This record gives sequence, C-alpha cells and structure tokens, in this order.
Amino acid sequence: MKHLKKIIIISALVITSILLLVIGSGYDMYKEALKQIPLDKKIESIQQKENYTKLDEVPQIYKDAVIAIEDHRFYKHHGIDIIAIGRAAFNDIRHFNFAEGGSTITQQLAQNIYFTQEKKITRKIAEVFMAKQIEKNYDKDKILELYINTSYFGDGYYTVKEASRGYFGKEPNEMTEYEAIMLAGIPNAPSVYAPTVNKKLANKRAKQVIMKMVEYKYLKLEKANEILESNEVSNIKTLKNWKALSWVKRTLPVFRWSSSHFIRNTRLFKVYLI
Repeated sequence: MKHLKKIIIISALVITSILLLVIGSGYDMYKEALKQIPLDKKIESIQQKENYTKLDEVPQIYKDAVIAIEDHRFYKHHGIDIIAIGRAAFNDIRHFNFAEGGSTITQQLAQNIYFTQEKKITRKIAEVFMAKQIEKNYDKDKILELYINTSYFGDGYYTVKEASRGYFGKEPNEMTEYEAIMLAGIPNAPSVYAPTVNKKLANKRAKQVIMKMVEYKYLKLEKANEILESNEVSNIKTLKNWKALSWVKRTLPVFRWSSSHFIRNTRLFKVYLI
C-alpha cells in the first residue's frame, strides 16, 4: 500500500512538473510575441488595411451568425470559455487526437494576428495568455470587429468587405440574409466551404450555421425556414472571373473601384455568374 502511494505521489509530481514546463513555454511564447510587436501596434496595423470593415458596416444577422457558429458565449466570458475547453479536451482524449480546441473568438483573434494554425499545446497556452491581454484592452465589439478583419474567407479574402465584394459583388450591408450567413460559416474551413470551391458544401455549411442560430435563439424556426427556402445566392463569382476583375483593378487605378458598380456598368468585360 505504501509502495502504491509512493508511485502515485511521484506520478503526480512528474505530471505537475510537465504541466508547469508546458505552461511556462506557452507564457514565454506569448511574451516573445508581444516583445516583437506590441498589441496596440498590431491592432493599429490591422485597422489600416485598405478594406478594413467596421462592425457597423455589416448586417446584424452576420454578427449573430458568427457568434452562433463560433462562440455563442462570446459576450459572457472573458476571453476563455472553460465549458468549451472542457468539452474539447474530453473529445480530444476520447479520440486520442488534438483536434478540437474550444477556442473563443478572442482566442481565434490572438491566433490570427500572432500565432500559427499549428496544433501544439504550447501555442494553445500562448493563445490563452494573449486572449486575456486582448480582453483586458479592448471591448467585445472591437474584438469582434478585429476578428472579422483577420479571418481568412478563402480566395485571398481576409476581411468581410473583400469577401462580400469578391463572392457576391456587394458591399457588406447589401448582402442578403442567406449570403451573410453563408459568409459567417466560411472561415472554419475556407478551402472546403468557399462557394467558388464547392457551392453544395457552402450551402450545407450555411444550413449548419442557421441551425446553430436557431439553437442559440438568434433566429426563430419560422424565420430560419424562410431564409433556407430563399437561398438567395445568385451572384457567386467563379474565382477565374474575379481574378480577371482584380487584374482590372490593379491595371486601371484611375477608376474609383467598386466591384458591384463595375460589374453593372462596364462593357469591357462580361462576368459570367453561377
């Protein structure tokens, strides 16, 4: 019995030592990231993007969709969602795979602006420290705004404005409800859910987002069914055609660029839509 207790104590000490070492490594990664570029400087550079999209430029249904699918407790936690982390840890242990991260929108923002997508525990811990620092310095609306300007939407688009213009030929506030919901679902896996890659999967993902919105009371079931039935995504551009327009944008800088205006009014190119 004494021998068993000794083994348990030694094992606990070893595990504790490993955990402290990993946490220390994650903290060092976080401090080094801030040392290279302070948080305020990093945020300032993001806000200076050409197509930076302010939160009041996007429809409310887009914001609701993002929160429902990415982090439904966003306005309730302080950067870290213990419930989500616990659920993710349980599933990772059950499947012997570090696949689920339980990341909040704030953690994803930290990852987007400072770290990589690499699935390492030290990176995850650094992300947690950075998330707490972000929450300490910025309010929730600003964090959400920064998130939608640092997420990857596929096809080279890193802001909502770029993505809404690129996929739908519209400004963010001109998107239909279905288009806004579809856009909210893309950053989870842009190479899969971008509508120019696979429209069927893009629609399937949009349906998942709508279901989450119903689950978390952002939509009533009747409204959700109405949006699903409308399925208003008639103007998705092919990547090939949008690249042609991007070439025009670079080649003809004298024009004040507006993708939707250009598509409607120019006769230089005919853009075939799917």
